[in-house]
Amino acid sequence: MAKANKTTETEVKVTDFINSYVENEQKKADSFQLIKLMTGWSGFEPKMWGPTIIGFGSYHYKYASGHEGDMPIIGFSPRKAEFSLYVYSPTEESKPLLDELGKFKMGKACIYVKKLSDINIDILEKICKTTIEYINEHHECACRDNI
Repeated sequence: MAKANKTTETEVKVTDFINSYVENEQKKADSFQLIKLMTGWSGFEPKMWGPTIIGFGSYHYKYASGHEGDMPIIGFSPRKAEFSLYVYSPTEESKPLLDELGKFKMGKACIYVKKLSDINIDILEKICKTTIEYINEHHECACRDNI
């Protein structure tokens, strides 16, 4: 039997999560700024996914193994040490954008930044929009109605 996906949409209010979870005032301000930006870029209101991810929109994925589920199209988590930005798809268009993004670390599936002032917001927007387009083309996606 396939394992259930731990990251699912919840009913927790995003502002309640930020106000109770994020202790650093700059990180709190950056979180609200990211919400404003990602809402505008995606066309979706923020929703909590799992206990700590703020996601925008959703898409359905299915792997060759048969594992499938739903995930936010783009999102972030204001973790203690740094932000985890779930905004990147490795496309030909997005790879060169990383060179212009600013100060970050790359994980397997996300970009880590300490604060928004460390990165170029215009480049982040291009990365997010490239990812939204990629997901729209390759997955069953709610973003089709918002493009």
